[in-house]
Amino acid sequence: MASGNFLRTLRISLMVYLLLFVAAGAWLARARSTDWDETLYVGVYPINGDGSDVSVTYIDGLELRDFADIERFVKREADRYGIAAAEPVRIELGEQIFELPPTPPADRNIPGVMTWSLKLRYWAWRKQGQQPGPDPDVRVYMVFHDPEQNPKLAHSLGLQKGLIGVVNAFASRRMAGSNNIVLAHELLHTLGASDKYDPGTSLPLHPEGYAEPNRKPLHPQSQAEIMGGRIPKSQMEAVTPRNLKNVVVGPLTAAEIRWAGN
Repeated sequence: MASGNFLRTLRISLMVYLLLFVAAGAWLARARSTDWDETLYVGVYPINGDGSDVSVTYIDGLELRDFADIERFVKREADRYGIAAAEPVRIELGEQIFELPPTPPADRNIPGVMTWSLKLRYWAWRKQGQQPGPDPDVRVYMVFHDPEQNPKLAHSLGLQKGLIGVVNAFASRRMAGSNNIVLAHELLHTLGASDKYDPGTSLPLHPEGYAEPNRKPLHPQSQAEIMGGRIPKSQMEAVTPRNLKNVVVGPLTAAEIRWAGN
């Protein structure tokens, strides 16, 4: 009986230790990712999401320069907030992955989301071991789809715990700019930024989701706030920017990723 109690206590102690270890690791990774003293390395890993020839051809033609506007966007906006890093973010294009990441639960219930999050982190850990070179700070899995077969995609996701993003994107050069907006949006999610749009209407929230919240007249806006996602043209209409040239980081987002308010 005493032996059983000892073993049970030992198991609980080990579980508590592991949980504390994981929590400490997550906290250190979070602090490291947003101290902005050094370059943040972001690995982007393409995945064929629909098995189409269109996605195969698009992935085969991907180059590192296809993501250069994300680096320029982060640098431009970081400069506006006085971040001194010469290269705040560097994108690295990893090798293609031939397995889809775990699918999040449809109803988004808390236990299901927690289980999915653990599965995704384990899946990412396994896949990272198959990639050459050192591990990046943030991992983004870019799942491409033929826009003719899939005109509407599932929501993309960015997890602060684990610093992992899953981006559903179109296998189309014409949509490369909007793909990079989604990638930048999810990247900032992994760094602690929150959504700033109404999930029911997808309209940016005022004031935090507006690039120019004090503009008079308020509409139409000419830019999008990155976590608001769209350019508000009226109270009931907003459009997706074509690329990151017309996107900014607002003050609340800057504070969330520790560019301001420290």
